[in-house]
Amino acid sequence: MESSHRNLTQQVVHELGRKIMQGSYKVGDSLPSEADLCTQFDISRTATREAVKMLTAKGLISSRPRQGIKVVDSKHWNLFDVDVLNWILLGKPDLYLLRHFLQLRLGIEPEAAYLAAQYAQEDELAAIENALARMKDATNGQDDTHEADIEFHQSVLSASNNPFFIQLKNFITTALKVNIRFTNRMIPVTVAEYQAHVDIFELIKNKKPQAAFDAAMITQRATLAIVNEQISVLENKAL
Repeated sequence: MESSHRNLTQQVVHELGRKIMQGSYKVGDSLPSEADLCTQFDISRTATREAVKMLTAKGLISSRPRQGIKVVDSKHWNLFDVDVLNWILLGKPDLYLLRHFLQLRLGIEPEAAYLAAQYAQEDELAAIENALARMKDATNGQDDTHEADIEFHQSVLSASNNPFFIQLKNFITTALKVNIRFTNRMIPVTVAEYQAHVDIFELIKNKKPQAAFDAAMITQRATLAIVNEQISVLENKAL
């Protein structure tokens, strides 16, 4: 019974979280009351209250007496929460959100490469090299372009040996997937892209922290520049 109760609660949390990210409930909108949610999802009041508490803990809603349940401003959302990141992918991420992702990646991935050049162990270097092998195969269409790229960036985070950076794997993965959505990329990894990743790996392997940092920063800034250009085009069209 307890397991069933928890599953029902999680279903409500997932459904409401997804609707918020998809814009069915916008910032400032009121959600149905707890009583209405009980009826809508055919669950107990206890399960409903637990779902509301979970969404409140994730920063998506507020629930107050006489004010009801409301979607709060996105600046309060826990954007590092695994569920929230998954709902972002199910929702309608835009170029501005992608830019926010990339801006934060600028502060994460170059430093992760710097730390990896200092602290990476042999097995961690092997993991990065394995990801590179997959990227090489992807240049010929023999592996999944997206998964190979994601594996590379995750491996560098792990090689940093910084537990906080390692915890950001889900964030980086979501950022990469949002980027993929906008590029709508089905082509293989280009030789130039593969070589840029090889260069970062070689600098990490040869324990050159600053050079690894600089190389990673160049690739991140190049991606951000492309997105900024796309946003400028959209804004100019809107004028």
